[in-house]
Amino acid sequence: MLVAFLFNLSHGEEEIMQNPGLSWIVLLLILLVWSKYATKANELEVFSPLPSCYLFVILTSYNHMAPAAVDYPGSPCFEPKISPIVAEENEIGNMMLAGESDVQLPQEQHISKNELTSEEMVTGNERLDKGYLKYGCSHYRRRCRIRAPCCNEIFDCRHCHNEAKNSISIEQKLRHDVPRHLVEKVICSLCGTEQEVQQICKNCGVCMGRYFCAICKLFDDDTSKEQYHCDGCGICRIGGSNNFFHCNKCGCCYSVLLESSHPCVERAMHQNCPVCFEYLFESRNDVIALLCGHTIHKSCLEEMKEHYQYACPICFKSVCDMSKVWEKFDVEIAATPMPPYCENKTAWILCNDCGCNSEVKYHVVAHKCPNCKSYNTRQTRGLGR
Repeated sequence: MLVAFLFNLSHGEEEIMQNPGLSWIVLLLILLVWSKYATKANELEVFSPLPSCYLFVILTSYNHMAPAAVDYPGSPCFEPKISPIVAEENEIGNMMLAGESDVQLPQEQHISKNELTSEEMVTGNERLDKGYLKYGCSHYRRRCRIRAPCCNEIFDCRHCHNEAKNSISIEQKLRHDVPRHLVEKVICSLCGTEQEVQQICKNCGVCMGRYFCAICKLFDDDTSKEQYHCDGCGICRIGGSNNFFHCNKCGCCYSVLLESSHPCVERAMHQNCPVCFEYLFESRNDVIALLCGHTIHKSCLEEMKEHYQYACPICFKSVCDMSKVWEKFDVEIAATPMPPYCENKTAWILCNDCGCNSEVKYHVVAHKCPNCKSYNTRQTRGLGR
């Protein structure tokens, strides 16, 4: 009977739970019975799990009585210490059970990925930009050096190699240029790690060149040059891909302004400059196409004009509009009469501009082409008549 009573008590009878004073009386009775039973069991030296069951029932009953004790004025409050989040969830759950439909569930506060990684991104950018424009040579601003596959020596760039290994001070048999596409190893200028050709150093994480071409093995931090790789040429060029087009017949890139007007000359750029003899196809200096289609360094052409040379060094055609100059020649010839023994003499000339052969009246100053009115001519035969 006592066990049945305790079992009912542990499940919380409503009459007892609603009366806090009675609950405490029942608790004291249970403790008294438990102590007497335990004393008797010890005297008889009999093991029994019943006291443990009593204890379980007592604790269970106490848990049911605790809310009543909290609500009862003057009674001690046994409130468990729980986190504010759990308390809020319990409160919302009770409100939802009560039928309140307007309960707003708390929104989970998520930190955006950008906020989480902003500091990391700043750190990463600082690592990539470390040493920017502080390393390199006179040819490129870059944060790496190359190991030349031809001689296994280290240079700042391929131009530095070519200047050192293909100069007049080197024995002719030993002169050579580095094959740019065969470069396989680079050395980071910041940490000195030798590695495969790649834009980011595998050791220190620095960007070895803001412009990087894996085909040409080119690194350059100075992107103001507007570098781009031309698949037709097979190399990198400067000036911006939008400003140039590749002519398949000429085998090189020209300004878009010349796309419909330039005369095509096969492999026009695959030759040396007629003035300085630098290989034009791989030159880093500005190259222009003349009216005849031949190519030349822009700086070399300007130097020619300073010395009053206005003809192509290869075919001798005029490099610009010379009509104003020809008018001055007309005035000069008219003001220079020939001596009597040369008045009726003639000469055969070849016009360098139009290629026409003509017999014209001989004059000591110049001979004018009757076909194109150019004075850019040369005498091919002596005086006649």
